[in-house]
Amino acid sequence: MSGTASTYQAPAYQPPTKVGRIADFVDQRTGTSALVREFGRKVFPDHWSFMFGEVALYSFVILLLSGTFLTFFFDPSMAETHYDGAYVPLRGMEMSVAYQSSLHISFEVRGGLFMRQVHHWAALLFVAAMSVHMLRVFFTGAFRKPREMNWVIGGVLLILGMAAGFTGYSLPDDLLSGNGLRIIDGVIKSIPVIGTWISFFLFGGEFPGNAIIGRLYVLHILLVPAMILMLVALHLVFVVVHKHTQYPGPGRNDGNVVGYPLGPVYAAKAGGFFFIVFGVVALMAAFFTINPIWNYGPYDPSPVSAGTQPDWYIGWVDGALRLMPGVLGAVDGYRQHFEFVIGQQTLTLNVLLPALVPAGIVFTVLFTYPWIERWITKDDREHHVLDRPRNAPTRTAIGMAGFTFYCVMWAAASSDLIATHFHVALNDVTYWLRALFFVGPIIAFVVTKRIALALQRKDREIALHGRETGRIVRLPHGEFIEVHAPVDEYKRYRLVGFESPRPLPAQPNAKGVVNRTERRRAKLSKWFFEDRVAPVTPAELEAAHAHGHHEAVEAREEVKPLGR
Repeated sequence: MSGTASTYQAPAYQPPTKVGRIADFVDQRTGTSALVREFGRKVFPDHWSFMFGEVALYSFVILLLSGTFLTFFFDPSMAETHYDGAYVPLRGMEMSVAYQSSLHISFEVRGGLFMRQVHHWAALLFVAAMSVHMLRVFFTGAFRKPREMNWVIGGVLLILGMAAGFTGYSLPDDLLSGNGLRIIDGVIKSIPVIGTWISFFLFGGEFPGNAIIGRLYVLHILLVPAMILMLVALHLVFVVVHKHTQYPGPGRNDGNVVGYPLGPVYAAKAGGFFFIVFGVVALMAAFFTINPIWNYGPYDPSPVSAGTQPDWYIGWVDGALRLMPGVLGAVDGYRQHFEFVIGQQTLTLNVLLPALVPAGIVFTVLFTYPWIERWITKDDREHHVLDRPRNAPTRTAIGMAGFTFYCVMWAAASSDLIATHFHVALNDVTYWLRALFFVGPIIAFVVTKRIALALQRKDREIALHGRETGRIVRLPHGEFIEVHAPVDEYKRYRLVGFESPRPLPAQPNAKGVVNRTERRRAKLSKWFFEDRVAPVTPAELEAAHAHGHHEAVEAREEVKPLGR
């Protein structure tokens, strides 16, 4: 008689609660507990500037929710109809079905106008939060290795956000959005050789055609959001893989992350912050009108309304078009235009140059800057501790120059409103803005760099001698001095704990030759790092503290405050 030995198996764990049993059921079939456990232990630094990325993410969630609501009622058709809705001033007017459905949402769907305005305000906040987040990353050097690809993903997300905003802005088919599409059509047609063909296929014939609204609708609700979702997910994956950056401080280095774990502290804070963002957007939508399409009327190619501007993230392109002169000047009584006929093609530079060149410069520098700085500095180390903007004066000055370049074009999009509100000539406004277009970034660069260096010098003085207290005392020999209070160790670390690279001379290659590229890099390195304030050395800090301690002893024993 034979048998098999039996082994005792402990009963499987049974969660005591219903929620626990459901979670255990899902985990046994999906195996997600390890992923949740790993992600739940992720540490987030607690600094207010990191919230801009969260605002962008939450704004996108609001866009998805409000956009889903609007999708149920919007009809993206350019078929002609006569309006017979609730808005009396437009009754009987011929318009497209798209414009009619937009009016229907605004005046007849319960909560429709509120949701339209939530969607529009959230779109503005989405692009604004992304822009400020990108500026924060740039000024603090968070784009450096190993985060270069995440910086590129952020730049692509910024472009997609602008594309999503423009395609949605054009859907109501009102006069304002139609004029914006007309500008885009002119820009497309200015592209040599292929521009007219692109316009023909995009609009389904001669502008405005009868297909553009439907095509923009597909882009707006399907393709662009899908790409944004994909890149947001990839962006967050890289954030988890590379860990979070952090600001300098005691105990913080490139090998750790100091902060709060995702669960439960950060999850609770992030959830509350989402509802704060949602509430602020809802308040703006309830109390501040945006894009009142009923005031503009349906699109008609013949009228052009004055005093209207596109949304701010597209306005800089419109401003560049306004700044571009139509003629170069007069020679022998003949005006020199920016249009040239080459063969059978007309090259319209007064539209092509302002529409493509400024945007090309901005985004080319944006996408390539991490590699440009790495090439200049020859720094291939991983960086997880951020720079204070003042401690990277040239980079900060470059960022402010680019920001000024953008702001001048953005202001130019409102040149007519500036002229009418301040009672000045439109031509004078245009001439000043043209001058600022070239001079403004240079002024911003110089002023920003000087300010950053001055702040570094101030930090050096505070680290060595302490902060000013405003208390004047008299020494035994009659000299009056101001008493300086020493700063705490945490703040002192922030003031002295940074790198200040020196210019890197040209280095010979393996053959012992300094080539032209290396000499060019050395010149850029000199320009980048020549103006520097050396950080306080440990020896200087020790000497200053010893001297300060001696003075403090004397002050306690013999110095009497002024007036006593």
